[in-house]
Amino acid sequence: MTGDFIRIKCPDCANEQISFKKAATRVTCHVCGATLIVPKGGVGEIKGEVIEVVS
Repeated sequence: MTGDFIRIKCPDCANEQISFKKAATRVTCHVCGATLIVPKGGVGEIKGEVIEVVS
């Protein structure tokens, strides 16, 4: 399965981190705690900027 992980940029502090795009729990920024992905029962609602799809 390719493309299940994404590198996402935090809208508040510009930190970049890798996350599973179908997250079952809320994903927060490791630096400032801002919400990056909200679970929606499939592909989550992405609040930050997707930098790349990691295979």
